[in-house]
Amino acid sequence: MLEVENLSVSYRGISALEAISLSLMPGELVGLIGPNGAGKSTLIKAILGLAPCQGQVLFNGIPLRRQRRRVTYVPQRSQIDWDYPVTVWNVVMMAQTKSLGWGRRPGNEAKRLTSAALDRVDMLTLKDRPIGQLSGGQQQRVFLARALAQQAELFLLDEPFTGIDKKTEAIMVDIFAELSAQQKTLLVCSHEWGDNLNRYDRLLLLNRKLLADDRPQAVMTMDNIQRAFGSNMPSRFTQPRTMRLVS
Repeated sequence: MLEVENLSVSYRGISALEAISLSLMPGELVGLIGPNGAGKSTLIKAILGLAPCQGQVLFNGIPLRRQRRRVTYVPQRSQIDWDYPVTVWNVVMMAQTKSLGWGRRPGNEAKRLTSAALDRVDMLTLKDRPIGQLSGGQQQRVFLARALAQQAELFLLDEPFTGIDKKTEAIMVDIFAELSAQQKTLLVCSHEWGDNLNRYDRLLLLNRKLLADDRPQAVMTMDNIQRAFGSNMPSRFTQPRTMRLVS
């Protein structure tokens, strides 16, 4: 179980997250939603120890920072240098670095895990292609393959559904279901709305503070949306055909 206790983040005296407490159980697929600038990516980075924070993050009762091999992170595509000269195969093989150690050549098991992960996301035939020559959806699948090859127990994904094609979306949805069935824990930062939110077991609605934590239909009420967005609430939330809200 992942436990986040009173997690707060400040940058130059400005609060980005305020006393966030939550828990994620094995097998749960949880969506993290909220307006732009709400602190969604900051929360994921703070959980990983990549952002200065106060509070505590435990995984199965032990500080997460002591067991980094058990967690994998898929960042936003915008945070990746796609001009870096690396092939699809080598990106996924990077997942084995922690277990192999720097300078050690990968053995048959590392190669098997890399090949299986690429095959699962239908990218094995492009294993020698430079990462920068792929489409956005293909790039996202490669980084998901890297996460699979790591064989982690906790998956943190930052906007994986942004800018992808229907095939990639279908593959990702199937893989998330498989991981949940394997009792893996997934936290997905998402900009999705409408019926797509029903793919999650729970939703966390965030705007610096955790405003709601419940099943999708209980979180996506007009009252909660107004609390999250305030006067900046987008027009789509007032149009029932584009989003189903509970009054």
